[in-house]
Amino acid sequence: MTVEEFKEFQLSLPKQPGVYRFIGPDNEVLYVGKAKNLLNRVTSYFVGIHDKSTRHKILIRLAERIEFTIVNTERDALILENSLIKSYQPRYNILLKDDKTYPLICIGNERFPKVFTARKVTPDGSKFFGPFPSVGAVYTLIELFHKEFKIRTCNLTLNDYQIRANKFQVCLEYHIGNCKGPCVGLQSQEEYDENIAQIRQILKGNTGSVIQHLSEKMMSAAEKLEFEKAHQLKTKIQALQKFRDTSTLVKPEITNIDVFGMVSEGQHNFVNFMRIVQGSAVATQTIELKPQLDETKEELLAYAVLHLRQLHRSPSTEVVVPFEVELGDPDIEVTVPQRGDKKQLLDLCQKNALYYKNKKLAGEMNIKIKTEEFSVLKELQKEFRLTELPMHIECFDNSNFQGDYPVSAMVVFKNGKPSKKDYRHFNVKTVEGPNDFATMEEVVFRRYKRMIEEAAPLPQLILIDGGKGQLSAAYESLKKLGLIGKVALASIAKRLEEIYVPNDPVPLHISKKSPALRVIQHLRDEAHRFGITHHRSRRDKATLIPELTKIKGIGPETNTALLKRFRSVANVKAASLDALAEVVGVQKAKIIKAHFK
Repeated sequence: MTVEEFKEFQLSLPKQPGVYRFIGPDNEVLYVGKAKNLLNRVTSYFVGIHDKSTRHKILIRLAERIEFTIVNTERDALILENSLIKSYQPRYNILLKDDKTYPLICIGNERFPKVFTARKVTPDGSKFFGPFPSVGAVYTLIELFHKEFKIRTCNLTLNDYQIRANKFQVCLEYHIGNCKGPCVGLQSQEEYDENIAQIRQILKGNTGSVIQHLSEKMMSAAEKLEFEKAHQLKTKIQALQKFRDTSTLVKPEITNIDVFGMVSEGQHNFVNFMRIVQGSAVATQTIELKPQLDETKEELLAYAVLHLRQLHRSPSTEVVVPFEVELGDPDIEVTVPQRGDKKQLLDLCQKNALYYKNKKLAGEMNIKIKTEEFSVLKELQKEFRLTELPMHIECFDNSNFQGDYPVSAMVVFKNGKPSKKDYRHFNVKTVEGPNDFATMEEVVFRRYKRMIEEAAPLPQLILIDGGKGQLSAAYESLKKLGLIGKVALASIAKRLEEIYVPNDPVPLHISKKSPALRVIQHLRDEAHRFGITHHRSRRDKATLIPELTKIKGIGPETNTALLKRFRSVANVKAASLDALAEVVGVQKAKIIKAHFK
C-alpha cells in the first residue's frame, strides 16, 4: 500500500479502540495489531516511513489493504488481538504465536468448589471467567477470595459420606484462619455457596460493595498507622477495579457460534461477521451487499451468512443474527437474542456494521460535494476567462468612519469555501482622510509584496469590493509588483452586483441564478462582515474609551471598571448616581455625572 493510497483509506479510520489487520496477496493476514485509537496507531505506520526498519517497509509494501474491527475497550482490543494472532499466525507477528493464552478464573463444578486459575476451558461443567490480560491482578484477586471468603485450597473430594465418617482432618489453612473447615463439617454447604455466589458477582464486574468494604478497612488501618496493612488492602482494591469492565468479546461459556450484524440504508447493506470458538473471537470481517433483483434484507443476510461461513470454513451449528432468516439448512440453529452474552456480541457486530455504513455514506456525500464544488469553480473559470481553476480567491473590502480610522479586510476562499485561518486585517498606514482608492492601493500592494517575498502561492483570482475606482487602484498596485497577467483581477459593485475587470468599461453579465455569482457575493459579504467587525473595535477603542479618560480624577483602572460594568460610554452616561457609586464610589460618581452634564 502506497502512502497516497493510505491517505484515501485514512479518512475511514475511527478514533476508537480496535484491532487492525494488514492484508497481503491472496488475502493472507500479514500482521495483526491492537490500538487504543485506530486512526492514530495505523497512521503512525505511514509517518516518516523512510526512517522505519526494513521489516516495517516490507510489511507496508506487501500490504494490499487494511481491515479493522471496532471494540468497546482497549482491554477487548488486547484480547481480540491475542485470539486473531493465534488463529491467523501472521508472519510479521513475533509475539503471542505460541499456544499460551491469558489466564481465566475457574469455579469448579463440585461440592464446596475451589476457585483457581486456568489456561483453557474444560467441558466438565465448571464456570470460567476471563481471560484477563493482567496475570498479576488475577493472582491478587485469587488471594483476595481466599482471604476474604475463606475458600478452600485443598484437592479433597468432599461428599456427605466422607464428611460424616470423619475421613479428613483440618489442615494448616484452618489453623491460620484461611479456611473454615468444611471437610470436617465446621462450615455448612449453604454458607459456602453464599460466598461462592458473591465471588461470581465480583467476577461479573459487580465489585462496588466489596471495594467499599475494603476501602473502609484500608482507611481504618491507615488511621491506626498500620500502613503495611493499608497498602495490602489498596493493592486488593486496585485489582478489583481492573476487573470492573468485563470483556464483551470473550465469553468462556459460549463455545462455537457465528455472529452476524446487519445495517441497511437504501441500497447499502453492511454485514459484520464474528466467529466465536471456545469463548474467543477468532475471525472477523465486514462486507457490503447491494441488491441485484430487489432482494429483501432477510434474503441478503441469508446470502451473507452462507457466504462468510463458507469463506471462513466455519463448522459451527449456531448462528446469531439480528432478525429471523431462513438458511435452508436444518442442521444450523438460528438465534435472535434479546439479552445476555450473545446479545452483547450481536450489538458489537451491529456497531461495526453501522460504522462502515456511516463512513461509506459520508464518503459518497463528500464525493458529491466535491463534484458540485468543481462544477462551481469551472463556471467561475469560464465567467472570468481564467486559464486555471480559481482554487484560491482573495477579496478585499475597506471601512472608515468619516475618513478616520481606515482599515481594510481580506478574506480567502479555497475550493469555493471560506478559509478563515487565512483571513487578514490591515490597519492603513500611509493614507490620511477619506481616500478609499488610496487605501485599496496600499493594502493590495502590501499583501502581494509580502507574498512575493515569502514565495507564497498567489491566488488565481483577486476580487475587490467596489467599483471601477477601487479596481483601478488595485490594478496599479499589481502593476508595480509585476503581477499583471499572472493573477486575475475583478471588482463587484454593490448597487447592481456588476462585475468589472481592468481595461473593460462594460461589466460582465453573470446570471442572477448562477452558483458562481453566489460564490462571488458570499466572498464580498464575508469581507464586509470581517472588515466592519475589526473597524468597529478599532473605532470604539479610539473614540469611546478616551472620553472617560478626559474626566479629571478618572484613571485607567476606574475606566476599565466602568466599561466592564456598563459595557459602553453611552451606558455610563445614562447610569444613575447610585449605580455609578456601586462601582467607583460616591465621590467619583458625582464627578462623572457633573462631567456629562
